[in-house]
Amino acid sequence: MGYDRPHTLFYVDPPYFETEGYGVAFPFSEYEKMAERLRSIKGRAIVSPNDHPEIRRVFDGFHIKSAPIQCTVGGGKGVERRELVIFSWNDSAEPAELF
Repeated sequence: MGYDRPHTLFYVDPPYFETEGYGVAFPFSEYEKMAERLRSIKGRAIVSPNDHPEIRRVFDGFHIKSAPIQCTVGGGKGVERRELVIFSWNDSAEPAELF
């Protein structure tokens, strides 16, 4: 990771787990690799996958928040789901202060 420095903030928006329509395969092993990589970076990272027990398991130990989102497909009626916001650090103790 050439840009990994203590002041770097990575934002990762992976495909939702157990969903289709992305056009490329994204097996669960990719989430596992992502979590392992986040455990070793010098900077900080925010990841926003869907809220799923297996995702929570693989990112155990990270600071995790859950937020409601509206999902619509093909202009249909929205369905409420939950998305995780996973921080590689304790954002409550050390807010990101992005702006």
